[in-house]
Amino acid sequence: MALVKMHITESAAQDEGKETLEWPVLLAALEDDNPTIRRRSARELVNCQNCAAALVDRLKRERDLSVREVIFTTLTRLGDSTAVAGLVDCLRSEDPAVRNEAIDAMKQLPENMASIMKGLLQDRDPDIRIFAVNVLESLRHPNVESWLIEVIETDAHVNVCATAVDLLSEVGTQAALNPLARLKARFADEPYVQFAADLALRRIHED
Repeated sequence: MALVKMHITESAAQDEGKETLEWPVLLAALEDDNPTIRRRSARELVNCQNCAAALVDRLKRERDLSVREVIFTTLTRLGDSTAVAGLVDCLRSEDPAVRNEAIDAMKQLPENMASIMKGLLQDRDPDIRIFAVNVLESLRHPNVESWLIEVIETDAHVNVCATAVDLLSEVGTQAALNPLARLKARFADEPYVQFAADLALRRIHED
């Protein structure tokens, strides 16, 4: 790794973004012991096609928050299928900070996420389904309400439905009225679902 240090360290100490290095050097620098070098590498790889896999691999092992933030930003700007798949994989991380960072990154990719959202909302893990609803919160897409309605109509997990109802209270229209009524009947013994559904119904009627 000495060669990488020779190419990167001097400029990194002065200005992390001053000079663009060759892709092989930048990719190797993702494994450097110095977080400043890793951070610069992750930032400059935004212009490198087919580098998302290396960034995702580093992300799974990265412990420095500042480096991780840059990697997430770069993956968001790349936005290819490998980058999106890597962000989705982060939802299964044991680290809640990584999960939250991934959700924030996904919210910046409405079109990319739209193509896989249906699959996420049907994931076998209810936590992943909840995270997917959390992504929808800021996903400016015309299908958000219909996705949420499908969740409250078909998902058997009360916490997933409750999360969806919370968002429906903000974005729901007349189309959600009957599904909300059916949800109340389906979870008649769940006080929070009753409260959240009533709130959503009230807000829709007021609009």
